[in-house]
Amino acid sequence: MALQWLILSYVVAAEVAIVIILTLPYPMLLKKRIVSLISLILQPAASIVAFAGFQLLDLYWKNEHRLMCSSEVCTATERDRYEKSIYKAQRNVVMCAAGILLY
Repeated sequence: MALQWLILSYVVAAEVAIVIILTLPYPMLLKKRIVSLISLILQPAASIVAFAGFQLLDLYWKNEHRLMCSSEVCTATERDRYEKSIYKAQRNVVMCAAGILLY
């Protein structure tokens, strides 16, 4: 499970780097070459949108079927584990949304 999030985080980092590179002021000839190179890179990378969308659906399903730990029966360890899983899910949703929006 961690490998898919690692791949998605690397892709989002690469997309951020591409956005930064494209927004820097360059001479027109160099900028055209950079844009053509990046467009060649982004065409096969379009699958990241489907991958991130699938991950969002997976996170939604897990959120809907998650065991709630809000009663007095839960121990402190179970509450901590529950809160940690919520934070990780929120982080992953932000990463998926960033991957889709930056593409």
